[in-house]
Amino acid sequence: MIKWVSWLGLVSLAAVFLSARLLAFEEDILKTSQGELKIAFIGHGTLMMTFGGKVIHVDPVGSYADYSKLPQADLILVTHEHGDHLDPKAIGILRKSGTDVVGTEKCAEKVQNMIIMKNGDSKVFQGFNVEAVPAYNIVHMRGPGAPFHPKGQGNGYVLTFADKRVYVGGDTENIPEMKDLKNIDVAFLPMNLPYTMTPDMVAEAAKIIKPKILYPYHFGDTDTSKLVELLKNEKGIEVRIRKMK
Repeated sequence: MIKWVSWLGLVSLAAVFLSARLLAFEEDILKTSQGELKIAFIGHGTLMMTFGGKVIHVDPVGSYADYSKLPQADLILVTHEHGDHLDPKAIGILRKSGTDVVGTEKCAEKVQNMIIMKNGDSKVFQGFNVEAVPAYNIVHMRGPGAPFHPKGQGNGYVLTFADKRVYVGGDTENIPEMKDLKNIDVAFLPMNLPYTMTPDMVAEAAKIIKPKILYPYHFGDTDTSKLVELLKNEKGIEVRIRKMK
């Protein structure tokens, strides 16, 4: 009996420690037809999602979290090869036997055994349908004819969790392909200059996509209240601001 109680105590203690680690990050819980989807807001463009006992890390980067203290991944999604989105060391920590690591062709040059998805691809990983969609700049350039994010090189992802569809934009502007995104329940849209979108551009994108919940992310020092003001009369879109500088 003493050993049994002690074992239970250790399990409870471990659960407390895990919860404490996650409490360092804001977390939202969204209800689906098949249980809860938990989204942890790690920072910048980095997210962690938990659903049905599976853990998904999006753009894990070690400068935003100590990944040795977070759950390892069943699925890792990387939007593009820039250092604030792709961190091979963080991926190595999160990777375990059976982890699916998904990214672009340029990401695969830096991470071994990565599954490549191109814009327009749709595949099932760990029971989740994942769609790779375009993410690129039209307006913002490094120089003449040199966008910060060229067309065809980066991915956004649409993930399906039971009856809910979550769109993670990656580094993108309000591009024409957004009109093809249908039935989006949750959208993460980047909002920082000069690399992605202004609040006005995010608002225009939101009006096209019409997500039920909009999270601006990757926003640096951008004044998020401007986006809230721009969408205050847009029925059906709830803007949620989390710590995603």
